[in-house]
Amino acid sequence: MLSSSKNMKVSIDSLTFKTIIGILPFERVTKQKVVLDISFTYKFVKGQKDFIDYSHVANMAKMIMKKEKFLLIEDAIIYLDRALSSEFPIKKLKIKVTKPDILKNCTVSVSG
Repeated sequence: MLSSSKNMKVSIDSLTFKTIIGILPFERVTKQKVVLDISFTYKFVKGQKDFIDYSHVANMAKMIMKKEKFLLIEDAIIYLDRALSSEFPIKKLKIKVTKPDILKNCTVSVSG
């Protein structure tokens, strides 16, 4: 008989939106583009109604970022980690926050 459960990896790549984030004076008043990459694993059980709806994960992360208006990317990652881990039965959560337009000659990201 085949196993009806398996560890699955979900990746949410390039979730893009504008929000207030940063410590520079102009970053506190002008929304800037932010890109989130989120990945995690969870135990999928065939027939179980409690699968993880990745659209809920993506929407929750976006709503948190827009509501909290973080000063530091690092604080955003810690907050998102705690919120997502408490809401969903996930493991090995990895979050990367990118500010693609903050510097003219590069893209800045922090992950954790």
